[in-house]
Amino acid sequence: MIELLSVVLLLGSGITLGVFFAVAVSVAPALLAMAPSRYVEAHQLLGKGYHPTMPIITNTTTLAALVLAVLAGPLEAKLFFVVGAVLIIGVQAVSHLGNVPINRQIWGGPDGTLPADWSDPRPKWRAWHLLRTALAAVALLVNIVAVLLAT
Repeated sequence: MIELLSVVLLLGSGITLGVFFAVAVSVAPALLAMAPSRYVEAHQLLGKGYHPTMPIITNTTTLAALVLAVLAGPLEAKLFFVVGAVLIIGVQAVSHLGNVPINRQIWGGPDGTLPADWSDPRPKWRAWHLLRTALAAVALLVNIVAVLLAT
């Protein structure tokens, strides 16, 4: 059981970081370079592919870390699993409190139409995204250490 959950944990942590890294180095810069109306349309299309996939992956990863914190033998491994779970919860918190409200604001209007007082959310969205990417990177490293300590 520990081996299976360890695979789930590392796979989920790796996918989360991989997706966020790809967005940080390629998707976000491309969106920043677009005209506002094209950006809104592209953002709406991109968002459909991430929901509900990413929440399912991060929730499964968190659950695996918490179960491993209970099942793992050495105290050091248990502590690392707990820290890994907290970091993934941090990723989720940044997503739900930072990025998702901005997404809803962007997705709320008709396709391609922007109000006259439109305020560009891209810099703020990118800052939140970079924070959750950093949390995901640290989570992956912590989870690798936790698995190594548990074996």
